[in-house]
Amino acid sequence: MTPKNIPDRERLIFAMDVADPQAARQLVEQLGESVVFYKLGLELFMSGGYFELLDWMVARGKKVFVDLKFFDVPATVAAAVKQLRNRGVTFATIHGNQAIMEAAAAAKGDVKILAVTVLTSLDRGDLDDLGFTVDVEKLVLSRARRALEAGCDGVVSSGLEAPMLREFIDHRLLVVTPGIRPVENKPVDDQKRTVDVAQAFANGADYIVVGRPIRDAADPRAAAEAIQATIAHSFAGARA
Repeated sequence: MTPKNIPDRERLIFAMDVADPQAARQLVEQLGESVVFYKLGLELFMSGGYFELLDWMVARGKKVFVDLKFFDVPATVAAAVKQLRNRGVTFATIHGNQAIMEAAAAAKGDVKILAVTVLTSLDRGDLDDLGFTVDVEKLVLSRARRALEAGCDGVVSSGLEAPMLREFIDHRLLVVTPGIRPVENKPVDDQKRTVDVAQAFANGADYIVVGRPIRDAADPRAAAEAIQATIAHSFAGARA
């Protein structure tokens, strides 16, 4: 398991995939202290009021992950990253090649930059469609190495590849794992490369991102607390 000194309750990042800032604020209030860390993505960005929501959450002591996956010419990505500095943003995501990653890392200031490796909604067949001839694992490892060399702080990667990252990449690399499914994945779900909470951390993840299993639960706060209990138990065993 990761040796980093991260508070257990901050290791759960809730993916705030809702239609508008009003729904987001209501969910933050409902979740209360069960969630400390939130990921704000494209759906909320396109609804309007994204940065007002971000500031509102930071003012309430929440940590924020800006998941907009910047992908453009290096100078444009650097300029976008600079807009996030000194706003209380913890993480921001980027796509792209070495020059894009280097530009984002040079502009990051107090924001930690996470490079996306391979989306957890993609599998071998999807990579074939995109023209990638390497295995998922090799592509993830290559992207992670290049991200660290470029000055990025970490990567977004499936928990299935986390053990490989820990074996072959420096432990200072942050590994943020989405596609977490506390129960068996449903056939209608668009996430393909998934693991459960305990396995993600056993494999070497530093943080997990959970969305629908909390948002769509009958009691979202109880669902979040159940995940927090699993995290606490996992790290208590590791520290024993």
